[in-house]
Amino acid sequence: MVVEGRAPDPREARSAAEFVALLRVLKDASGLTFRELAQRADAVGDVLPRSTIANMLGRTSVPREELLAAFVRACGCGPTAVEDWLAVRKELAVHGQRDGRVDEADAEKERGTAQAGEVPAEPAERLPGPAVGTPRARPGGRRFRNVLVAAVSLLVLAAVAVTVALLVRDEQPSPSPVAGPVAGRTVQIRSVHAGLCLSEKRGSDSGRLYQAPCDGETLPGFSLRPLGDGVWRIVTDHPDYGPGCTGVWNGSREVGALLQDQECGRRGAAERFWIEPRGHPVEGYRIRPVHTHLCVGAEAGSVGRGAEVVQRGCDGVDRGSLFSFDPVASDGPAASDRAGG
Repeated sequence: MVVEGRAPDPREARSAAEFVALLRVLKDASGLTFRELAQRADAVGDVLPRSTIANMLGRTSVPREELLAAFVRACGCGPTAVEDWLAVRKELAVHGQRDGRVDEADAEKERGTAQAGEVPAEPAERLPGPAVGTPRARPGGRRFRNVLVAAVSLLVLAAVAVTVALLVRDEQPSPSPVAGPVAGRTVQIRSVHAGLCLSEKRGSDSGRLYQAPCDGETLPGFSLRPLGDGVWRIVTDHPDYGPGCTGVWNGSREVGALLQDQECGRRGAAERFWIEPRGHPVEGYRIRPVHTHLCVGAEAGSVGRGAEVVQRGCDGVDRGSLFSFDPVASDGPAASDRAGG
């Protein structure tokens, strides 16, 4: 919401470009992102898509009346301020420019008191104009026009640059918090690097794990069982195949061996993992198979959807091999309570 004293006065605008520049100042004063502005508008029945806000703030022409009203309301302006913005917008739309000075009566009202006994300044004496039929001198007229065109072009480029910067800043996702392992809690195992979660492909019985969008339905359900000495078992609950365990394919010791969900106890130590925090503060957790001391991660550090999850070297960079154990709602007992030790 706009902080009192920080909101710009639309009546200072002398042109449409300056008016839009003041709208950008208003947006910054509100402290709200495009997404938050859209949500605030929607809450009161206004239509204000994020892309429309970005387009409006990147133009050098006045916005539509209904769009302007929705935007300044979303920024936290009250009815009086909204009317001021609309009045200036109408004047610019009709005349193309204005003197940009705040009306003296309004200024006196805002100051609360007028200086008693003030005498208005005498208007400047007009110089006599040229005689009828005498052409006005226009020294350097072409040069002036060139300078004016260049200045307008720079203003347009600056507006575009500001809009791009606003989009990048507002649309840049905030880092999701990292969660560590907790016994018995149903989790999604999320790659910090890719922002994707471990999942099997629905309809497949291979048990192979891939990276998939976390906001979709990932399977199976994962939970963690502590085995002591910092070692964990990643147990699973598949809607079609029931309880199981995550392990390295056939207990392989080779780099590039796939991660696989299968019945517990079939791969020995290849179903046991160290889960180690990395960074200060913690940036994520390594998952390391006990039988090889290697790391688990997306193949070749991929951030792509569908990339296979494999056993790979721990090269110290941690690209694609840091994970978060994000808790999810569970309607029943965790798989770790049903899987064998």
